[in-house]
Amino acid sequence: MTLSILGIVLTAAFLHALWNALVKASGDRAITLGLVAAGHCVPAILLLPMAPVPAMAALPYIVASTVIHWGYYYFLNMAYRFGDLSLIYPIARGAAPVMVALGAMVWADEGLPVLAWIGIVTVSAGIMILAAIRHADTRGIAAALCTSAIIAAYSIIDGIGIRVSGAPLGYVIWLFAAEIFVVFFVGATRVQRLRALPGKAVTLGLLGGAISGLAYALALYAKTLAPIGIVSAIRETSVIFAALIGVYWMGEGPARRRLIAASVVALGVILLTFS
Repeated sequence: MTLSILGIVLTAAFLHALWNALVKASGDRAITLGLVAAGHCVPAILLLPMAPVPAMAALPYIVASTVIHWGYYYFLNMAYRFGDLSLIYPIARGAAPVMVALGAMVWADEGLPVLAWIGIVTVSAGIMILAAIRHADTRGIAAALCTSAIIAAYSIIDGIGIRVSGAPLGYVIWLFAAEIFVVFFVGATRVQRLRALPGKAVTLGLLGGAISGLAYALALYAKTLAPIGIVSAIRETSVIFAALIGVYWMGEGPARRRLIAASVVALGVILLTFS
Protein backbone atom coordinates (compact mmCIF):
# COMPACT_ATOMS: atom_id res chain seq x y z
CA MET A 1 0.00 0.00 0.00
CA THR A 2 1.40 3.38 -1.01
CA LEU A 3 1.50 6.39 1.31
CA SER A 4 -1.14 8.16 -0.78
CA ILE A 5 -3.62 5.29 -0.36
CA LEU A 6 -2.80 5.08 3.35
CA GLY A 7 -3.53 8.79 3.59
CA ILE A 8 -6.91 8.31 1.86
CA VAL A 9 -7.95 5.54 4.25
CA LEU A 10 -6.81 7.42 7.36
CA THR A 11 -8.67 10.50 6.13
CA ALA A 12 -11.82 8.41 5.71
CA ALA A 13 -11.39 7.06 9.24
CA PHE A 14 -10.91 10.55 10.68
CA LEU A 15 -13.90 11.98 8.80
CA HIS A 16 -16.17 9.21 10.08
CA ALA A 17 -15.15 9.95 13.65
CA LEU A 18 -15.55 13.69 12.98
CA TRP A 19 -19.17 13.54 11.82
CA ASN A 20 -20.05 11.51 14.91
CA ALA A 21 -18.35 14.19 17.01
CA LEU A 22 -20.49 16.87 15.32
CA VAL A 23 -23.63 14.89 16.19
CA LYS A 24 -22.51 14.38 19.79
CA ALA A 25 -21.66 18.07 20.23
CA SER A 26 -24.92 19.35 18.72
CA GLY A 27 -27.67 20.80 20.86
CA ASP A 28 -30.46 18.83 19.14
CA ARG A 29 -29.11 15.47 18.01
CA ALA A 30 -32.34 14.22 16.45
CA ILE A 31 -32.54 17.26 14.15
CA THR A 32 -28.81 17.04 13.45
CA LEU A 33 -29.12 13.39 12.40
CA GLY A 34 -31.96 14.41 10.09
CA LEU A 35 -29.65 17.03 8.59
CA VAL A 36 -26.90 14.41 8.24
CA ALA A 37 -29.38 12.30 6.27
CA ALA A 38 -30.11 15.38 4.14
CA GLY A 39 -26.39 15.75 3.54
CA HIS A 40 -26.45 12.21 2.18
CA CYS A 41 -29.57 12.34 0.04
CA VAL A 42 -29.35 15.77 -1.60
CA PRO A 43 -26.09 15.05 -3.50
CA ALA A 44 -27.35 11.54 -4.27
CA ILE A 45 -30.61 12.86 -5.76
CA LEU A 46 -28.62 15.27 -7.92
CA LEU A 47 -26.50 12.36 -9.15
CA LEU A 48 -29.45 10.00 -9.80
CA PRO A 49 -29.91 10.97 -13.49
CA MET A 50 -26.28 10.09 -14.18
CA ALA A 51 -26.08 6.99 -11.97
CA PRO A 52 -26.42 3.46 -13.34
CA VAL A 53 -29.72 1.87 -12.31
CA PRO A 54 -29.28 -1.12 -9.98
CA ALA A 55 -30.88 -4.43 -10.96
CA MET A 56 -34.41 -5.02 -9.63
CA ALA A 57 -32.99 -7.81 -7.47
CA ALA A 58 -31.27 -5.14 -5.37
CA LEU A 59 -34.50 -3.21 -4.61
CA PRO A 60 -35.50 -5.29 -1.53
CA TYR A 61 -32.03 -4.74 -0.08
CA ILE A 62 -32.21 -0.98 -0.63
CA VAL A 63 -35.63 -0.90 1.09
CA ALA A 64 -34.44 -3.10 3.97
CA SER A 65 -31.26 -1.08 4.46
CA THR A 66 -33.22 2.20 4.43
CA VAL A 67 -35.63 0.94 7.10
CA ILE A 68 -32.78 -0.42 9.22
CA HIS A 69 -31.00 2.92 9.02
CA TRP A 70 -33.96 4.49 10.84
CA GLY A 71 -33.12 2.23 13.77
CA TYR A 72 -29.46 3.19 13.40
CA TYR A 73 -30.22 6.89 13.73
CA TYR A 74 -32.61 6.26 16.64
CA PHE A 75 -30.20 4.23 18.76
CA LEU A 76 -27.20 6.41 17.85
CA ASN A 77 -29.15 9.43 19.09
CA MET A 78 -30.04 7.60 22.30
CA ALA A 79 -26.48 6.38 22.82
CA TYR A 80 -24.99 9.88 22.55
CA ARG A 81 -27.70 11.17 24.86
CA PHE A 82 -26.42 8.97 27.68
CA GLY A 83 -22.75 8.44 26.81
CA ASP A 84 -19.58 10.20 25.73
CA LEU A 85 -18.15 10.01 22.21
CA SER A 86 -15.01 8.23 23.45
CA LEU A 87 -17.23 5.64 25.15
CA ILE A 88 -20.04 5.13 22.64
CA TYR A 89 -18.17 5.19 19.33
CA PRO A 90 -15.62 2.42 20.08
CA ILE A 91 -18.37 0.16 21.42
CA ALA A 92 -20.75 0.78 18.52
CA ARG A 93 -18.11 0.38 15.82
CA GLY A 94 -16.07 -2.32 17.54
CA ALA A 95 -18.80 -4.76 18.47
CA ALA A 96 -20.32 -4.87 14.96
CA PRO A 97 -17.57 -7.03 13.34
CA VAL A 98 -17.77 -9.39 16.32
CA MET A 99 -21.52 -9.77 15.82
CA VAL A 100 -21.04 -10.39 12.08
CA ALA A 101 -18.38 -13.03 12.73
CA LEU A 102 -20.39 -14.83 15.42
CA GLY A 103 -23.56 -14.55 13.31
CA ALA A 104 -21.80 -16.15 10.37
CA MET A 105 -20.63 -18.96 12.62
CA VAL A 106 -24.12 -19.63 14.02
CA TRP A 107 -26.33 -18.99 10.99
CA ALA A 108 -24.02 -19.74 8.07
CA ASP A 109 -22.09 -22.54 9.77
CA GLU A 110 -18.79 -20.78 9.06
CA GLY A 111 -15.87 -21.88 11.21
CA LEU A 112 -13.76 -19.11 12.72
CA PRO A 113 -9.95 -19.32 12.58
CA VAL A 114 -7.83 -18.84 15.69
CA LEU A 115 -6.93 -15.26 14.69
CA ALA A 116 -10.63 -14.37 14.53
CA TRP A 117 -11.19 -15.65 18.05
CA ILE A 118 -8.20 -13.64 19.27
CA GLY A 119 -9.75 -10.58 17.62
CA ILE A 120 -13.14 -11.25 19.24
CA VAL A 121 -11.58 -11.61 22.69
CA THR A 122 -9.50 -8.46 22.16
CA VAL A 123 -12.51 -6.37 21.09
CA SER A 124 -14.51 -7.73 24.03
CA ALA A 125 -11.69 -6.80 26.43
CA GLY A 126 -11.60 -3.24 25.08
CA ILE A 127 -15.38 -2.90 25.42
CA MET A 128 -15.27 -4.24 28.99
CA ILE A 129 -12.59 -1.68 29.87
CA LEU A 130 -14.89 1.05 28.57
CA ALA A 131 -17.99 -0.38 30.26
CA ALA A 132 -16.17 -0.49 33.61
CA ILE A 133 -15.40 3.25 33.56
CA ARG A 134 -16.83 4.90 36.64
CA HIS A 135 -20.10 6.77 36.09
CA ALA A 136 -20.60 5.17 32.64
CA ASP A 137 -24.36 5.11 32.04
CA THR A 138 -25.55 1.60 31.25
CA ARG A 139 -28.32 3.04 29.07
CA GLY A 140 -25.71 4.56 26.77
CA ILE A 141 -23.77 1.30 26.62
CA ALA A 142 -26.95 -0.68 25.86
CA ALA A 143 -27.92 1.78 23.10
CA ALA A 144 -24.37 1.57 21.67
CA LEU A 145 -24.63 -2.23 21.52
CA CYS A 146 -28.03 -1.92 19.79
CA THR A 147 -26.43 0.50 17.32
CA SER A 148 -23.68 -2.03 16.76
CA ALA A 149 -26.20 -4.80 16.03
CA ILE A 150 -27.88 -2.54 13.48
CA ILE A 151 -24.52 -1.72 11.87
CA ALA A 152 -23.89 -5.46 11.56
CA ALA A 153 -27.34 -5.96 10.01
CA TYR A 154 -27.08 -3.27 7.36
CA SER A 155 -23.48 -4.26 6.61
CA ILE A 156 -24.65 -7.76 5.70
CA ILE A 157 -27.70 -6.50 3.77
CA ASP A 158 -25.71 -3.93 1.80
CA GLY A 159 -22.93 -6.45 1.22
CA ILE A 160 -25.42 -8.75 -0.52
CA GLY A 161 -27.40 -5.95 -2.17
CA ILE A 162 -24.39 -4.31 -3.77
CA ARG A 163 -23.34 -7.67 -5.24
CA VAL A 164 -26.70 -8.44 -6.83
CA SER A 165 -27.18 -4.85 -8.04
CA GLY A 166 -24.78 -5.18 -10.95
CA ALA A 167 -23.94 -1.50 -10.39
CA PRO A 168 -22.18 -0.81 -7.08
CA LEU A 169 -22.05 2.96 -7.58
CA GLY A 170 -25.71 3.05 -8.56
CA TYR A 171 -26.61 1.01 -5.47
CA VAL A 172 -24.84 3.46 -3.15
CA ILE A 173 -26.42 6.51 -4.81
CA TRP A 174 -29.93 5.03 -4.70
CA LEU A 175 -29.38 4.01 -1.07
CA PHE A 176 -28.34 7.54 -0.09
CA ALA A 177 -31.21 9.04 -2.09
CA ALA A 178 -33.68 6.86 -0.18
CA GLU A 179 -32.72 8.66 3.03
CA ILE A 180 -35.03 11.46 1.91
CA PHE A 181 -37.75 9.61 3.85
CA VAL A 182 -35.73 10.08 7.04
CA VAL A 183 -35.34 13.79 6.23
CA PHE A 184 -39.09 14.25 5.66
CA PHE A 185 -39.97 12.35 8.84
CA VAL A 186 -37.59 14.31 11.06
CA GLY A 187 -38.59 17.63 9.47
CA ALA A 188 -42.34 16.98 9.57
CA THR A 189 -42.43 15.81 13.20
CA ARG A 190 -40.07 18.47 14.60
CA VAL A 191 -40.98 21.62 12.67
CA GLN A 192 -40.72 23.99 15.63
CA ARG A 193 -37.39 22.57 16.79
CA LEU A 194 -36.02 22.83 13.27
CA ARG A 195 -37.09 26.47 12.98
CA ALA A 196 -35.55 27.26 16.37
CA LEU A 197 -32.20 25.76 15.36
CA PRO A 198 -29.53 28.42 14.69
CA GLY A 199 -28.25 28.69 11.13
CA LYS A 200 -24.79 27.60 12.27
CA ALA A 201 -26.22 24.37 13.71
CA VAL A 202 -28.08 23.65 10.46
CA THR A 203 -24.88 24.20 8.49
CA LEU A 204 -22.93 21.87 10.82
CA GLY A 205 -25.59 19.16 10.44
CA LEU A 206 -25.51 19.33 6.65
CA LEU A 207 -21.71 19.42 6.79
CA GLY A 208 -21.80 16.29 8.93
CA GLY A 209 -23.79 14.52 6.23
CA ALA A 210 -21.39 15.65 3.52
CA ILE A 211 -18.42 14.52 5.64
CA SER A 212 -20.08 11.15 6.27
CA GLY A 213 -20.72 10.60 2.57
CA LEU A 214 -17.18 11.65 1.69
CA ALA A 215 -15.74 9.24 4.27
CA TYR A 216 -17.73 6.39 2.75
CA ALA A 217 -16.72 7.34 -0.79
CA LEU A 218 -13.03 7.56 0.13
CA ALA A 219 -13.12 4.13 1.76
CA LEU A 220 -14.79 2.62 -1.31
CA TYR A 221 -12.29 4.31 -3.60
CA ALA A 222 -9.36 3.01 -1.56
CA LYS A 223 -10.73 -0.53 -1.88
CA THR A 224 -10.35 -0.25 -5.65
CA LEU A 225 -6.65 0.57 -5.24
CA ALA A 226 -5.56 -1.74 -2.41
CA PRO A 227 -6.60 -5.10 -0.85
CA ILE A 228 -10.03 -4.80 0.76
CA GLY A 229 -8.92 -6.49 3.99
CA ILE A 230 -6.06 -4.05 4.54
CA VAL A 231 -8.23 -1.03 3.76
CA SER A 232 -10.97 -2.27 6.12
CA ALA A 233 -8.43 -2.88 8.88
CA ILE A 234 -6.87 0.58 8.64
CA ARG A 235 -10.34 2.13 8.40
CA GLU A 236 -11.06 0.88 11.94
CA THR A 237 -8.53 3.36 13.33
CA SER A 238 -11.59 5.63 13.38
CA VAL A 239 -12.26 4.40 16.94
CA ILE A 240 -8.91 5.84 18.01
CA PHE A 241 -9.67 9.13 16.25
CA ALA A 242 -13.03 9.27 18.04
CA ALA A 243 -11.37 8.65 21.40
CA LEU A 244 -8.80 11.39 20.71
CA ILE A 245 -11.53 13.85 19.68
CA GLY A 246 -13.62 12.96 22.73
CA VAL A 247 -10.73 13.26 25.17
CA TYR A 248 -8.90 16.30 23.82
CA TRP A 249 -11.70 18.29 22.15
CA MET A 250 -14.66 17.48 24.40
CA GLY A 251 -12.71 16.98 27.62
CA GLU A 252 -14.00 13.46 28.29
CA GLY A 253 -12.20 11.36 30.86
CA PRO A 254 -10.49 9.45 32.32
CA ALA A 255 -8.34 10.11 29.26
CA ARG A 256 -5.70 7.39 29.55
CA ARG A 257 -8.18 4.58 30.13
CA ARG A 258 -10.40 5.62 27.23
CA LEU A 259 -7.50 5.92 24.79
CA ILE A 260 -6.10 2.52 25.83
CA ALA A 261 -9.52 0.87 25.55
CA ALA A 262 -10.17 2.40 22.11
CA SER A 263 -6.76 1.18 20.93
CA VAL A 264 -7.53 -2.33 22.19
CA VAL A 265 -10.87 -2.32 20.34
CA ALA A 266 -9.16 -1.12 17.15
CA LEU A 267 -6.52 -3.85 17.44
CA GLY A 268 -9.19 -6.50 17.90
CA VAL A 269 -11.15 -5.34 14.85
CA ILE A 270 -7.96 -5.30 12.77
CA LEU A 271 -7.19 -8.88 13.84
CA LEU A 272 -10.74 -9.89 12.93
CA THR A 273 -10.41 -8.23 9.53
CA PHE A 274 -7.16 -10.01 8.70
CA SER A 275 -8.57 -13.36 9.86
